[in-house]
Amino acid sequence: MVTRVPVDDPTDPRLTDYRDLTTADRRPDRPGGRGLVIAEGVVVVRRLIASAYPVRSLLGVPRRLDELASDLAGLDVPAYSAEADTMARAVGFHLNRGVLAVADRAAPIDPIALARGAQLLAVTEGVNDHENLGSLFRNAAALGVDGVLLGPRCADPLYRRSVRVSMGHVLRVPFAELPGQWPQSLDALRAVGLRVVALTPAPDAVPLAEAGLAGVRTALLLGAEGPGLTPAALAVADVRVRIPMASGVDSLNVATAGAVAFHEARRSVR
Repeated sequence: MVTRVPVDDPTDPRLTDYRDLTTADRRPDRPGGRGLVIAEGVVVVRRLIASAYPVRSLLGVPRRLDELASDLAGLDVPAYSAEADTMARAVGFHLNRGVLAVADRAAPIDPIALARGAQLLAVTEGVNDHENLGSLFRNAAALGVDGVLLGPRCADPLYRRSVRVSMGHVLRVPFAELPGQWPQSLDALRAVGLRVVALTPAPDAVPLAEAGLAGVRTALLLGAEGPGLTPAALAVADVRVRIPMASGVDSLNVATAGAVAFHEARRSVR
């Protein structure tokens, strides 16, 4: 059973994992820090508890910990109970959601094994905005994407802000870094039977509905908001596809564009 531990001192050393979450060079969820996973709010904490990430502890106001009582029944970790002001002084800001949980990272996933068993993968290049990446994972979970492979210059999906924006779905959608030289590493995806499809607003790309994605095992390449995919990535794709848009609109947010393409690719699978 979880042990409820009252805490009234924001400097209590037992709260070290939660300390100064607004200070970038000391953030515990950064790989340069302790590389912890931090979940905010009852819904996301529940998803963390149900995930493969080993929970270390919780910190919350009594009411939020009470809401999580049934979820915590199988855990043997401390749940630090504090008033809202104590929490705010410990973490560095007022936490509207009233509860945090911290976990260690899970063992890395083999990207080729993930690709081998996938019908649809998202492959990201340069998606370095934490909120865009979190939104992309939330859409991937909602639309049945089997996993996400991270190419070069991508943000860490397990940063606190990405976990929060994804509503915890980064904790359930498998992801891995694609190894090797980019974009030649995409050949490994073809070798396991995936068609490499690049999403681009280029006017000479194939309209999405005409690209024949439904029912075809697909690795969908998505680039950073603004620059999009690099010319090198576009050049090695099997096909380039675009989402037709109204006049005067040249592109979509990467997470939104991904959602539209995911839906098209999964049409005949559901």
